[in-house]
Amino acid sequence: MGNGTSIGRVRGLGPSHDGAHHWLVHRFTAISNLVLMSWLIISFILMEDYSHTSVSSWLAQPISATAMILLVVSLFWHARLGLQVLIEDYVHNYGTKFALLSALNIAVIAGGTFSVFSVASLAFGGQA
Repeated sequence: MGNGTSIGRVRGLGPSHDGAHHWLVHRFTAISNLVLMSWLIISFILMEDYSHTSVSSWLAQPISATAMILLVVSLFWHARLGLQVLIEDYVHNYGTKFALLSALNIAVIAGGTFSVFSVASLAFGGQA
C-alpha cells in the first residue's frame, strides 16, 4: 500500500469498507426492530386492560422492561442510521451537513436517554 502510485493512494478507501458496516448494522437493527415490535404487539394483544396502572405494572416486570429498553435503543439507532445516510447523500454543503448530523446525534441521544430513563423509572416503581 504505497503512496507513490495512484492505486496505492486509493486502496482501502471506497464503499467496500465503512459503507458495508453501516449497511449491515442498519439491517441488523431492522431485524431487531421487527422482532421486538412483534413482541410488543403480541404483549399488548394479550393484555386484559389498557389502563395506566395495568401497563405500568406490566412494564415493571424485568423481562418487559428489558425488552422495552432494547426496543427503544434499537429504534433510535435505526432511525439515526437511516437519517444519517439521507443527510450525507442529499446535503452537499459541508457546514450544513455537519450541523444537521450534529443536531441528529443530539436529538437521538436525548430522545433515547429520555425514553430509557422513562422505562427505567416505571420499572423501578417511580412516577413517570
